[in-house]
Amino acid sequence: MSRSGKTVEFDRYGDVDELHFVPQEMPVPGDDEVVVEVVCAGLNHIENFIRLGDFADRLPLEFPARQGSCFAGIVKKRGSAVRDFSVGAEVIGHAIGGGAHATFVTVPASSIVTKPPHVSWEVAGGLYLAGVTAYDVVRSLHLGTGDVVVITAAAGGVGHIECQLALAAGAKVIGTCSPPNHDYLRSIGVTPITYGDGLQQRIEEAAGRPVTAFIDNFGGDNPDLAEALGVAPSRFSSSEHRLDLEVRYIRPERDDAEPAMILAALAKLIAENKVRVLISGFYPFDYIAQAFDDLAEKHSRGKVVVGMQPVETGARSHWYLSGKARSTHEASA
Repeated sequence: MSRSGKTVEFDRYGDVDELHFVPQEMPVPGDDEVVVEVVCAGLNHIENFIRLGDFADRLPLEFPARQGSCFAGIVKKRGSAVRDFSVGAEVIGHAIGGGAHATFVTVPASSIVTKPPHVSWEVAGGLYLAGVTAYDVVRSLHLGTGDVVVITAAAGGVGHIECQLALAAGAKVIGTCSPPNHDYLRSIGVTPITYGDGLQQRIEEAAGRPVTAFIDNFGGDNPDLAEALGVAPSRFSSSEHRLDLEVRYIRPERDDAEPAMILAALAKLIAENKVRVLISGFYPFDYIAQAFDDLAEKHSRGKVVVGMQPVETGARSHWYLSGKARSTHEASA
């Protein structure tokens, strides 16, 4: 007898109130596909915007629509052509176009990689979109020893991974953020700088030498700031570039092998303790609407994730509904 589960759908563009659960039977994979039972899945800001209709021109939806790009779980079925993953394998992956916020997700075997044994489910489940975007951004700047890079929104889901990848490349990293995030950034080796008037002077004083690269996760006046700091256009990564990457990685072509290659490289870095992914909000699957509300506040550092199999009796429902599920801690390999 096959197991049943549930998935999240919405029937029109709108806020989290449009989200609802529908029953889900164990899917049947195609020849080159696997069915994964999801243990943990990540949430991303762009998913809120897609559901609201802000990206209807670039990422149009067919209703009923499903969300969720990032997941980690256990292979339950595999198609006849799949050889690289056995039933029972623990994997990290991405759902092309959405669908990871579910008990089961069916994906091409080319979109999953092996989860290293000591990488936690929470970290693995929230890794894909923020991780591959950060990796691609940092890779494009060819950072190395002697570089000084400024990263805006440095404590966010993408930003805190960019910071660590830049540090691993040998660069000095200056991260702009709000004061509550200063201690966290210091703990990973980043020099934190508060937003606001006099930002250029504070950056220059903290750098101690010319700033050579700039990663903008926010937009606004940051292109002008980068120019004022003397950063060459070829070494400025804009917020628009980041968005283009996120759009690409949400709906990669089915035969695009690069997302999985990057995901495997990131998993290895985490397993080797060279990158530490911060999980700042964890919710049971039943509270996914509250998790998205949490994310929409835009004050989160690191990642917000949902767990599909937590031990939750309902006794703490008031706790999740009141927003007290955020207990900032660092989850790592």
